[in-house]
Amino acid sequence: MIDTGAAIDRRGIRSEVLLVLGVSLGSSAIYAILNIINRLTYVKPLSEQTATLNPTVVADRPWLDLLYQLAGIGLGVVPALLAVHLLRKSHEDLAVGLDLRRPGRDLLFGVGMAALIGLPGLGLVWAARQLGISAQIVPEALGTHWWSVPVLILSAVENGVLEEVVMIAYLLTRLRDLGWGWWTTVVTSAVIRGSYHLYQGFGGFIGNFVMGLVFGWFFRRTQRVMPLIIAHSILDIVSFVGYALLKDHLGFLR
Repeated sequence: MIDTGAAIDRRGIRSEVLLVLGVSLGSSAIYAILNIINRLTYVKPLSEQTATLNPTVVADRPWLDLLYQLAGIGLGVVPALLAVHLLRKSHEDLAVGLDLRRPGRDLLFGVGMAALIGLPGLGLVWAARQLGISAQIVPEALGTHWWSVPVLILSAVENGVLEEVVMIAYLLTRLRDLGWGWWTTVVTSAVIRGSYHLYQGFGGFIGNFVMGLVFGWFFRRTQRVMPLIIAHSILDIVSFVGYALLKDHLGFLR
């Protein structure tokens, strides 16, 4: 006999996963796919186009631009909070490592993962630009306001929280609840991660797909997402703030 309760539960989990992705990074992936189609069919080659990660919103009123930036950062973590809420409802004893019980070890692993991903990542950015498969990435365009660097740091942390909570802690856990194998879940998560970076070109897809595989493997081994949030935040802080401070000396990446 078919276990109707289990079937209903599986349908519920599938619907929940699609809804969470639909209000967060899944929708970003759809827009990024449309974006790369637009780029590939545009009059300029992909290598001559620009992808700006942290653009200004209201250039002539910095105070209003600051409010827009803070609102975007605050609202950007809501899907991660939703994902945590849903996980706690379905898994009362779930441990995904989203806590501060091991700050020293988490920081050490986070820094190590950032170095593991970041150093080869610079080479990939350069290679992708030389091969013409990526747009020119501009990590920030906020201007030189007093709040620019703090906002870039907050934006980096938001990215780390949103992506690692939703794509690793939530998605891997829920796909496992559906009976998926570990590597099937990890590869699926990595494909989605790469897809919502396609607006940067194919280099962005490749780099983030590999990052998703490494981060998924780490989570499988440790069941802790906090080191991944730290690593992701460090990578983006270095990228955003480093570019803001050193962009006049980074011509080799263009």
